[in-house]
Amino acid sequence: MKDLESLSASQAAKALSKREIKATDLLLSCLDRIGQRESIVKAWVSLGKENALTRAKELDKGAIQGLLHGLPIGVKDLFDTYDLPTAYGSPIYQNNYPSSDAVSVALMRQAGGIILGKTVTTEFASFKGGITTNPHNKKHTPGGSSSGSAAAVADFMVPLATGSQTAGSIIRPASYCGVVGFKPSLGKVSIAGAKSLSISMDVLGCFGRSVEDVALGIAAMSGDHGLATVNDLHNKPRIGICKTANWSHAQKETTTALAVARHAAESICKGSVSDQKLPKACDGLTQAQTNIMMSEMSRSLLFERVHYPKKN
Repeated sequence: MKDLESLSASQAAKALSKREIKATDLLLSCLDRIGQRESIVKAWVSLGKENALTRAKELDKGAIQGLLHGLPIGVKDLFDTYDLPTAYGSPIYQNNYPSSDAVSVALMRQAGGIILGKTVTTEFASFKGGITTNPHNKKHTPGGSSSGSAAAVADFMVPLATGSQTAGSIIRPASYCGVVGFKPSLGKVSIAGAKSLSISMDVLGCFGRSVEDVALGIAAMSGDHGLATVNDLHNKPRIGICKTANWSHAQKETTTALAVARHAAESICKGSVSDQKLPKACDGLTQAQTNIMMSEMSRSLLFERVHYPKKN
């Protein structure tokens, strides 16, 4: 089988589970792609090639280990990893080597995943951008804060990567890079071992190239393996479009994309699409979210602000 790096996570997982492909071959294809494109995309802050190859060889020799058996995975540099440095996108922590994995990373390893490397994040998943470019146009932004993860998946460097979201840090880069980003319900994936920005709103998720891919990723990250099964939709979809109080800020490209999606849902899927309106009391939700995030962020990053005021 050629061009293994182009396989989606779910496609690769099925082929690996049936021993149709080897984990080492898939990993080497991903590494080859990274070698070709990383100087342009700049999605990675570190790669653990030797450990990943050792892990792949072990998986090829042993029994099928789990949902992610043999899948190379990119981990946002906000998640602790015991065998790779974790800098949280900041020069303050450039020599930080955690002694353990984040819970979600440990669960992905347990499910057979191969941690290939750490992907670029904006500093502390906040507002200071990283070096990653959009793989479709290097002059464009990949979106933040999970920049490297979305770009790496979009550019076929890795089939699956983790992300985190406090405001729009999964869904935004997924949209910008043209991949599927999944932000699960609050608390579905443990945030233990990931640098916190706002404890009330931090959510961990992942990126893939299909809905099946992200279902597989969240199933492993949460330990709820039942989530990996995506059932067929037997009823026509019912979709609500809610234009919030911020709709006036939407750019032409956004309104056009939404109109195209609406047309596709109605004409292709034969679904019903209705306009929904929030009550006036919801007009202040955006500001409330900002107030909560900023308040909690000031406490989460207090140590860095006090001890390293000129570095962050």
